[in-house]
Amino acid sequence: MSDLPRGATVRRDAGLYGYERALRRHGIDPIAGVDEAGRGACAGPLVAGAAILPAGRAGIVPGLADSKLLTPRARERCYDQIVRRALAWSVVVLDNEECDRLGMHVANLEALRRAVALLDLPPAYVLTDGFPVDGLGVPGLAVWKGDRVAACIAAASVLAKVTRDRIMADLDVAWPAYDFKTHKGYITGTHTAALREHGPSPVHRMRFVNVRRAAGLEPEVDPLGDEAPLESAT
Repeated sequence: MSDLPRGATVRRDAGLYGYERALRRHGIDPIAGVDEAGRGACAGPLVAGAAILPAGRAGIVPGLADSKLLTPRARERCYDQIVRRALAWSVVVLDNEECDRLGMHVANLEALRRAVALLDLPPAYVLTDGFPVDGLGVPGLAVWKGDRVAACIAAASVLAKVTRDRIMADLDVAWPAYDFKTHKGYITGTHTAALREHGPSPVHRMRFVNVRRAAGLEPEVDPLGDEAPLESAT
């Protein structure tokens, strides 16, 4: 990953579309944003989204923001606008077994790479959320809190989040004891209680320490330290 092109600057008050405008002023286009949903969950898939929005008014998505800041209904509205307006978009799903096989960090990078590779329109530049992703084949920039300050990353975050939430709602039908439709596979008091009562389901990630404890593969610890779904080093 690289810095912005020499001479390109983004003002703090440039708004959500400032990064794309700065790059286009230097002749760089199309610009893709990529983001993931579900990295910290201990159940369900990891989902990555990528999006290329057009320049100008056509690329302005009403109400677009970081998917975590939007209500479910607002996310669905943004999702519909993104798929209608985007020059190209993609979504990649890595199931829990692939996450266990690769480990979450490697799985996260792989999902982001696949999402970019699947775009129908190859990007000239890629913006990523928070950390660099190598192997994309084009220059790019890791943007701190990118899903809050770069429109194409925010669009990718919405694509990933809405897709994953829909999957978790389907998994809730198959495995209703865990209440996946509410917590989406992240650790909550309800999820912890269900894991302790029923053990892991086939869609739980066995690399996570709390899941391994529920399966009897890790020793129990003080309850005050038993809430974080930390990935095991194994």
